[in-house]
Amino acid sequence: MTLALSSGLLLLRLVAGLTIAAHGLQKLIPWAGGPGFSGMKEGLQKQGFKPAALWTGLAVVGELGGGLSLALGFLTPLGAAGIIGAMTIAIFKTHWKAGFWSQKHGYEYALLHLAVALAFGIMGPGSYSLDALFGLTALNTLPLFLVLAALAVIVAGIGVISSRPAPVKATEASSHAS
Repeated sequence: MTLALSSGLLLLRLVAGLTIAAHGLQKLIPWAGGPGFSGMKEGLQKQGFKPAALWTGLAVVGELGGGLSLALGFLTPLGAAGIIGAMTIAIFKTHWKAGFWSQKHGYEYALLHLAVALAFGIMGPGSYSLDALFGLTALNTLPLFLVLAALAVIVAGIGVISSRPAPVKATEASSHAS
């Protein structure tokens, strides 16, 4: 890998990884305007996630853990898959209804992180990474990443679907209207 390409991948990994890790840290502790674990848990509970503590923990692991993994280039397929899972839930459960633009709380920001994680999952972390330093480059295979990413998307889908409000039966709706 050329010096320029390795340096570019390192820069992108550091900026994107540390940005998403900081976003995840806000979900763990009330830092920089973030809700902290209890605030995040309460927010997810209001959105219908049960048990909310589990889903909050998964969000923290996906964002904070995945972001640090990406920034360091350590266990990159696992970290990238964690980010993909967290961003899939963020897009479809929280931001989709607001449209694309982040100024309106849309999915623009989450989609960008999902795409960066997907790209690093496909191509690996580059030469300047802990995976390369420790000889873990054999982990950076497309099949392994695709399996991990698919599992992350399945878990995200379970979260989105299971947190939907129960449909109101016609007899209940008419009795509430009376």
